[in-house]
Amino acid sequence: MSSSGAVERLQFIMPSILRDLDALVRTPSVGADPARADDVRASADQVAGLLRDAGFADVEVVSEGGGPAVIARHPAPEGAPTVLLYAHHDVQPTGDAALWTSPPFEPTVRDGRLYGRGAADDKAGIAAHLAAFRAYDGHPPVGVTVFVEGEEESGSPTLTRLLETHRDRLAADVIVIADSGNWDIGVPALTTTLRGLVDLTVEVETLEHAVHSGMWGGVFPDAVTALVRLLSSLHDDDGEVAVAGLVSGQAADVEYPHERLVAESGVLDGVQQIGSGSVVDRLWTKPAISVIGIDAPSTAEASNTLLPRASARVSMRIAPGQVATEAMDALAAHLRHHAPWGARVTVTPGDLGEPYAIDAAGPAYDAARDAFREAWDGVAPIDMGVGGSIPFIAEFAERFPEAAILVTGVEDPDTRAHGIDEGLHLAEFDRVCRAETLLLARLAESWGEASESVR
Repeated sequence: MSSSGAVERLQFIMPSILRDLDALVRTPSVGADPARADDVRASADQVAGLLRDAGFADVEVVSEGGGPAVIARHPAPEGAPTVLLYAHHDVQPTGDAALWTSPPFEPTVRDGRLYGRGAADDKAGIAAHLAAFRAYDGHPPVGVTVFVEGEEESGSPTLTRLLETHRDRLAADVIVIADSGNWDIGVPALTTTLRGLVDLTVEVETLEHAVHSGMWGGVFPDAVTALVRLLSSLHDDDGEVAVAGLVSGQAADVEYPHERLVAESGVLDGVQQIGSGSVVDRLWTKPAISVIGIDAPSTAEASNTLLPRASARVSMRIAPGQVATEAMDALAAHLRHHAPWGARVTVTPGDLGEPYAIDAAGPAYDAARDAFREAWDGVAPIDMGVGGSIPFIAEFAERFPEAAILVTGVEDPDTRAHGIDEGLHLAEFDRVCRAETLLLARLAESWGEASESVR
């Protein structure tokens, strides 16, 4: 089937794709919640069933002790490449469901968006892969392997074992990871850089036990005050990260309009920007540190007491080019060195996720740009970075070094992934499905041209 025929068929099957997506969102596959383990398994079985119905003969639900994943394979025609299509079926917790405009696991369309937990991140990625495969009526011009992970939102703890165990089944010439987004509504993008992540817990102790603040205040510091002072040392007066030994870079020459920045961030009037460099430098290629939790008495439980100990969880995004273990060591060393007033500081390392930068050149990327340009009616895709982290991309690159990795996605600046009222822009989703359908054809053509040139 030609690409034009596949695109025509795609429009015919899109209502059924949206019904499949609706059904996927209704399954509350919150991977981080042990009480939802049966739902996560049901979600994997549901994905496997959809892939079988789409025409994959080789479909298996697999696990290496973590969340169940799904692998489906369709062999490549003679001389054609194999394309691995990645997505994940586990989702984030909903938070307070009462804050949602509509129930998070009852997908609802409002003003051109489909709302529901996982509607965009990342069950729409699964649906896009189904759409592209079904557009060719189960006979795509390339080999297709679909890999749908079941624990991405929990940090992919068993992904390394999955990739090793099923390495031969997952091997591909091109890997399409549908877990990112586009630059704006109507402007497609390929994600080419991602920051990594390290986090740790720091505990500060100043006393053996709590004492009366009136009796001892002013002589020795309480732990909360010492902790606050220690945390303040992580930034200079301009808000620049003050930890030595961290890598910074310069992002692509992309303008992030101030009005859009304010609207999308939800920043309050009068709050100043921190750090230096362009907005995209600070979002994509420079480190950033946030205090994401503090253990101390609440104001309702507070008493006139000098507290002996307090702790905080510190999260740091790291720039492409940085080694995660080195960044962890630098952050821990900074905290120990800046212990105020002789306070005892204990650092407990947490999660690590490597950053990644893609050299987006070559026939696979040319094919992707052509497909995106056609799907978005002549609008060329931009190469963009992502401030968040997708550490498993580095895992794929390490296991399959010869494969071209394309990071795409269905999200837009107002998707609100992980947040209240997560929503999928349906017109953009239609373009995403069209782009992936065209991409399979463009990849087949580019491999064919490469074979001809060798002859």
